[in-house]
Amino acid sequence: MADTAALAPQLQAYLQHVASERRLAARTVALYTEGLQQLQALAAEAGPAVLALQPQHIRRFVASLHAKGRHGRSIALWLSCWRGFFRWAAWQGWVERNPVEGIRAPKTPKPLPKALGVDAAVQLADYRNPEADPWEEARDAAMTELLYSSGLRVSELANLDVQAGGGLGWLDLQAGLVHVTGKGGKRRSVPVGAPARAAVQRWLAIRPTRFAAGWSAPALFLGVRGARITPQTIWLRLRQRSQQAGLAAAVHPHVLRHSFASHVLQSSGDLRAVQELLGHANITTTQVYTRLDFQHLAQAYEQAHPRARKKSS
Repeated sequence: MADTAALAPQLQAYLQHVASERRLAARTVALYTEGLQQLQALAAEAGPAVLALQPQHIRRFVASLHAKGRHGRSIALWLSCWRGFFRWAAWQGWVERNPVEGIRAPKTPKPLPKALGVDAAVQLADYRNPEADPWEEARDAAMTELLYSSGLRVSELANLDVQAGGGLGWLDLQAGLVHVTGKGGKRRSVPVGAPARAAVQRWLAIRPTRFAAGWSAPALFLGVRGARITPQTIWLRLRQRSQQAGLAAAVHPHVLRHSFASHVLQSSGDLRAVQELLGHANITTTQVYTRLDFQHLAQAYEQAHPRARKKSS
């Protein structure tokens, strides 16, 4: 157990309780120790002993921690620890009420999804590696184009079949549509752009050449041994490809999905259409891309408007 010598006896007793009687993991006990050390330090600054703390003290502690830049999750963890301590202290008859009950940590804004700029996304989609194995290069180019063209999840891409059947998705090149089964078994059809269709056609032409005559497999995208490609392999190949293409940061499949959504929204302004294309059940999930769109507009304003920047003195 972490060093608790500086803690008040009641706090030490609680840590002993969670370690020996509740048998919490050593890592959890260490987190509880940190939380109780923080509580004791805050109480010392405020004046009252720990067992004399009131809800107003706890609220001030939370506000102070938040103002100092503490993440909402860290504050929530400490509140949970404090709440547990005072609940146990009440069972011991040391306090009459739990001063932490009903107090919640401030919400931490969800981070914006990472999306490439249009130029970077096109740079990655256009990239071709003449030194790579032609079979793998054709496959990886087609996967990259399709991820960006249609905003597919990596699992949806991996589950695509060459033709319609009993699978979870397939690509209709003639109609220019990809049919997928998304989260919750929800099916949707998404347009496929001309460059992506051309890349898939090049892949389909070379796809059977690695295997014996008469070979066939339902999966559209394959590993080198002929089995359906895995999402993990797609992640790895795209990461390598983005580095080879000269992008500043490594790209994973969901970055291309975010880029697809952001760029369609920037061009069309149609949030409902983006919701349908992504297969989101709830429009609030899609609304995060309006924040990305505003971020793009704010950057354009900063660069273009003569009054956007303060003049240097």
